[in-house]
Amino acid sequence: MGGLSIVHWLIFGGIAILVLGGGRFSNMMGDVAKGIKSFKKGMAEDDEPAPRREPGRIDAKAAEPVFDRDGNRIRDREI
Repeated sequence: MGGLSIVHWLIFGGIAILVLGGGRFSNMMGDVAKGIKSFKKGMAEDDEPAPRREPGRIDAKAAEPVFDRDGNRIRDREI
């Protein structure tokens, strides 16, 4: 009791196809497949590698101090 067997799922699927229509259901599955393919493609593409930094060089952004909301200097920003 309470569990759904494969027969229940098949009946539910058949009713869903009848209600939604075969064409609409296949269109939805096609859209899902396109979404999965585009997601995989996006994950497979290599992002631009981060620029290499020289060990002794400090960027201008890293040297800016950090302030609290009142404008008081808290500390120098670390890399």
